[in-house]
Amino acid sequence: MATTFVIAQGGGPTAVINQTMVGAVLDARKRHPGAHILGARHGVRGIRDGDYVDLSAVPEEQLLRIAGTPSAALGSTRDKPDAAYCDLVLAGLKKQGADAFIYIGGNDTAGTQEILAEAAGGSMAFVHAPKTIDNDLVENDHTPGFISAAEFVAGAFLSVDLDFRALPGIYVGIVMGRHAGFLTAAAAAWRFDEDSGPHLIYVPERAFSVPRFIDDVRATLDKHKRCIVAVSEGVATEDGRPLVESLVPPDRLERDAHGNLKLSGGDLGLAFEQALRDGLPGKRARVDTLGYMPRGNIATISPVDAAEAFEAGAFAVELAGKGGGSVALQFDGKKAVMRGVPLASVAGKTRHMPDDFLLPDGNNLSDAGMAYLKRLAPAKYEVGKPFV
Repeated sequence: MATTFVIAQGGGPTAVINQTMVGAVLDARKRHPGAHILGARHGVRGIRDGDYVDLSAVPEEQLLRIAGTPSAALGSTRDKPDAAYCDLVLAGLKKQGADAFIYIGGNDTAGTQEILAEAAGGSMAFVHAPKTIDNDLVENDHTPGFISAAEFVAGAFLSVDLDFRALPGIYVGIVMGRHAGFLTAAAAAWRFDEDSGPHLIYVPERAFSVPRFIDDVRATLDKHKRCIVAVSEGVATEDGRPLVESLVPPDRLERDAHGNLKLSGGDLGLAFEQALRDGLPGKRARVDTLGYMPRGNIATISPVDAAEAFEAGAFAVELAGKGGGSVALQFDGKKAVMRGVPLASVAGKTRHMPDDFLLPDGNNLSDAGMAYLKRLAPAKYEVGKPFV
């Protein structure tokens, strides 16, 4: 009987998540001629509901076009299955005669795979393939999707800094990142001199204070005549509460189906604008929320990111043959290499920026942090330094 693989995508789409899916499909075809390969629409919900695409029948040329296309071609989901939901998913997998289930996503996805693996008792292989622009998976040096998003953010802040050299003022860019600040930190990756923005970087790993923020901006204006700020949507105050809870009235706070606060909506931007008006009256200020734009931008797909994502999918098939686990991208001193780690090592855990990536005052990057970002997202443009 032919080997049967089920593949699904979960969580936020990225620029390269389809590379991972296609890498898995093509490697499964190569290793297991005649394999039955099903793509579940909208993650585990598709398995529960029996909603599949027969990836075995899709021509390779079409798959490769999909691989180079952003977003999740199978559709995604934010469902976080409990034990009862996982029972339905496991029943759906058994109905298809699945030998392996490859689920592409973040730490919640790894958690789902861990629950399923325990419930299945070794009857099939469960593999987690990494994906997240937040770069927050433990055991990984970096994750597929991060580099492409980081290049978008780096380019955006380089461009804004050049803009504000011409017409000085204050700029605040709110970047995605609920618990980890890697993507916000990437705003500094393409700084080309010591005067370049972002001049201030605020991430969830360090407590945020509005009065201190105003003082930091004022000092930066005195020094540079402009102030470019990158701030994570998930920054929190000293008491551990998300900043949005401190700045936005309770009746305007929004939550998703899991109770998570909506962090980077327009209200947070408006609250920053009000804080700047109150603290620095009369100063020209602009606040933008980058929102979803960095995570799947077709114009900033990194070839390195795409290749690594494809390789992660292929390695997931190899890992399935070894009984399952989580694919991890680790750095061997020269390049990223694929290794298998236990699902329990990744599931439900969050990797934060190392403390030594930040300066002691908490509002900028250290040499170690800059070196990490420059290794992953080296500058792509030679900038002519303005006269102002």
